[in-house]
Amino acid sequence: MATANYTTVTEFVLTGLSQTREVQLVLFAIFLSFYLFILPGNILIICTIKLDPHLTSPMYFLLANLAFLDIWYSSITAPKMLIDFFVERKIISFGGCIVQLFFLHFVGASEMFLLTVMAFDRYAAICRPLHYATIMNRRLCYILVALSWMGGFIHSIIQVALIVRLPFCGPNELDSYFCDITQVVRIACANTFPEELVMIFSSGLISVMCFIALLMSYAFLLAMLKKLGGSGENTNRAMSTCYSHITIVVLMFGPSIYIYARPFDSFSLDKVVSVFHTVIFPLLNPIIYTLRNKEVKTAMRKLITKYILCKEK
Repeated sequence: MATANYTTVTEFVLTGLSQTREVQLVLFAIFLSFYLFILPGNILIICTIKLDPHLTSPMYFLLANLAFLDIWYSSITAPKMLIDFFVERKIISFGGCIVQLFFLHFVGASEMFLLTVMAFDRYAAICRPLHYATIMNRRLCYILVALSWMGGFIHSIIQVALIVRLPFCGPNELDSYFCDITQVVRIACANTFPEELVMIFSSGLISVMCFIALLMSYAFLLAMLKKLGGSGENTNRAMSTCYSHITIVVLMFGPSIYIYARPFDSFSLDKVVSVFHTVIFPLLNPIIYTLRNKEVKTAMRKLITKYILCKEK
């Protein structure tokens, strides 16, 4: 087969979430409202942690980074999805598809690694309370966050390297509202079993292993808290934080495992899971932390009163 046949695809056509005009308008209103309400909330969390002098614990530093990654992660797909609700032919260039795919896996993997760092932070706080400040010093926090980003970058480069070497000569329609490896691999004009195997290993298997490791670590921490006993405020706060972390781990890793830890065949739930994974859950993650954290809620109220309502205490 001539090489020219492999270079004909310069853009991909996205099917979107629905082909019905009325349904698209309803979905646009829902997702836009959700995005506009939750996005400022995440920004407020970052500003609160940055400006409040009492929120200097490593946990809050990591939470601010999580909020930033979640804003970035959801913004990779949501803006174009909202615009495409008003476009009859939803297209994305080959280069744009690769860029979207790269950042999706870069930020997504970075967040997974960051959640692992946050689990280590809780371990140090609960099991080594007297040495917590020494262990989780600011320098180590910066290093761990940087390593999370570096791990995400390496993971994403692997995905992109596998995709760009594939030939695309036939259909260019992706049954989704964004570009991801699971859809792009399906329409390649070649046997993609080796690439698919590597992708499942690098995305799916890592997700499963991290998920199991994180659940086991939080189960251990909860057992330690119950073993130490006590019903004081510090113990209750530590348990509440652990439950929040477990909720985020399930919300983050559950859809990821469903999408990447299996053969890249099409299933009816794929689009629904993808919407929750790329748009809804990332924006909700820091909100879940905040609702269970008295210090952050108090600091947010003070920040709103001082800077938004322009009222001094």
